[in-house]
Amino acid sequence: MAPVTRERSSASAIRIVRRNFSATILSSLRTFGRAVDIARESVFGALGDIARGRFQWREAVLQAWRLVTVTAIPAVLIAIPFGVIVSVQVGNLIHTLGADSLLGATGGLGVIKQGAPLATGFLLGGAGAAAIAADLGARTIREEIDALNTMGISPIHRLVIPRLAAMLFVAPLLNILIIFVGIVAGYAVAVGGQNVTPGSYWATFGSFTTTADVWVSLLKAVLFGFIVVVVACQRGLEAKGGPRGVADAVNAAVVLSVVSIVVVNLGITQVTEMFLPTRLV
Repeated sequence: MAPVTRERSSASAIRIVRRNFSATILSSLRTFGRAVDIARESVFGALGDIARGRFQWREAVLQAWRLVTVTAIPAVLIAIPFGVIVSVQVGNLIHTLGADSLLGATGGLGVIKQGAPLATGFLLGGAGAAAIAADLGARTIREEIDALNTMGISPIHRLVIPRLAAMLFVAPLLNILIIFVGIVAGYAVAVGGQNVTPGSYWATFGSFTTTADVWVSLLKAVLFGFIVVVVACQRGLEAKGGPRGVADAVNAAVVLSVVSIVVVNLGITQVTEMFLPTRLV
């Protein structure tokens, strides 16, 4: 009887695991579907609001200023060590190979193509997503969202679209700030600590870096900002369970945003390397 009992227990455990796994997959797909619906409604709703002159410009400017206040200083603090680290690590390798003049190209490409958009996405996914999810989550548990629906006011048009516009406006500006600070920090280390001449640094930087690299970096930052605001708004609008629910919404928004950014960046990097390879001069 003992072997039969163990087999039945094992079969029951396997069924439970399969059932839980299936439920998790279905729940994830439903969550993804709701996020896609929010993204679609926000994009088309924003275009419609602009065409009808009903866009919440004041709210969008206010949200943009709030995003700037929580991300600008951290962006500078991240860009400085990032530019230094890239310059030092890549510089040591290049110095071993005897190609010190190429430090400007490698450091600049590293900051522009990967460092700046990823840092922008992580900042927006951390500070920005937390702020948006906490704000909308608090409104949800206070039943303000239900009140808006009762009065016939769409929460998407009133709350989500202004935050979407603010995020899409701030993301490229933050990306440009990180590029500038990171390259300047790398230049200072290369010239001051690695004996690279300023002329060779900027010459190789200009030879290998193209405007397409900058545009791809900006587009990545905008896409990351779009992902962050959609995820944060969804988690905030679906918060429930009181203050604990708001905290869970904030945690989920940050984690999902960062994971999504990493996955999307991997895909974009593969595509850009196929169609826009690094120029060798």
